[in-house]
Parts: sequence; C-alpha cells; structure tokens
Amino acid sequence: MSDIRLIVGLGNPGPEYHNTRHNAGAMFVENLASYFNIPMKYEAKFFGFTGRGMIEGKDVRLLIPTTFMNKSGQAVGAMCTFYKILPEELLVAFDELDFEAGIAKFKIGGSSSQNGIRDTVRALANQKDFLRLRIGIGHPGHKSRVTGHVLSKASEKEQAKIDGAIDEAIRCTALLLKQDLVSAQQRLHSYKAED
Repeated sequence: MSDIRLIVGLGNPGPEYHNTRHNAGAMFVENLASYFNIPMKYEAKFFGFTGRGMIEGKDVRLLIPTTFMNKSGQAVGAMCTFYKILPEELLVAFDELDFEAGIAKFKIGGSSSQNGIRDTVRALANQKDFLRLRIGIGHPGHKSRVTGHVLSKASEKEQAKIDGAIDEAIRCTALLLKQDLVSAQQRLHSYKAED
C-alpha cells in the first residue's frame, strides 16, 4: 500500500494556458478528480484548487496550483506544511519533454529541469525524494523552441496520445494506492499510446 496523501498537478493559470502541453499535470489531476468524483474548490491559503476524497479506500488530497509554473512550490509548500505532509507522501504530476506524447512514468526523486519541479524541491527544503508522474509531451528538437512548444496546444493526434497516457496514469495511480509503486510502475511503464 502506498502512503500518498497529496496529489498535485502542475500547470499555468488562466484560459490562455488551459490545455497547453505545459498543463499536462493539471489535466491529470482535473481528470483524476472527475473520475473519482472529488469536487475541487479554490482555496486562497493554498494558492490553488484543492479537493479531498477517497481513492481505493485511501483518503487523498488533490491540488492544482494557480500560481505560475515557476512558483508551484508556493502552493505545494503551503499545503504540505498545513497538513504535515511529508515528501514521501507526495505525488506531483507534470509535463516531461524527454518522453514522447503517449508515454507516462512514475519516478522517485532525481533531478529535473522542469521549473515547477525545481520550485517544489526548493519549497520542500531541497528534499527531492517525492514521487513524480512524468507525462510525455515530446521535444520540439531544439532548445530554442522549447518555450513555444510547452506553451502551445498539441495537435489533435498528439493530444489524443497525451489523453491516453493520462487515462492510463489515473488507473495506475489507483493501483499505486491499492497495491504498491512497483505494480503501478510495471503497468504504466509498459503503456504507449497507439498512433
């Protein structure tokens, strides 16, 4: 059984960023909340939309920060401090340039160039050993094109792959909470959205 108590989905706030690649983490938590009928509401003290509900018999909180991506730690840190949530009880979902669309993977700790993850690590007093859900959005091919890539919407075909990976990640998150990380990783890491 997993000890995850808080699941966070990273993204940028505002309608202009909704459904952009950079908001893949936020999309995951939105869909997770919908799938398990967990209502989300804005809470200013946590700088985001929050929810609380049962997933596979586990009492879990959800958070979608409404800060910009590079300030994600403000929301995560506030919620972890208030509810005394330890890094090992945290799952953070975010967009991953290093994976093509249609792939998602769980990982504990490690480094990341993703701004939201870097800020979350800072907010947790540089503790990196929290669980991450990396949702592939593909790489545009050159670093000069990364900003435009992550802040734009995926093509219809590419979005369908991202949606497929998110759907599978929801099922695997339920498996994580019901069984363990190894079982969830084995299932999720063998998934790849079809063309």
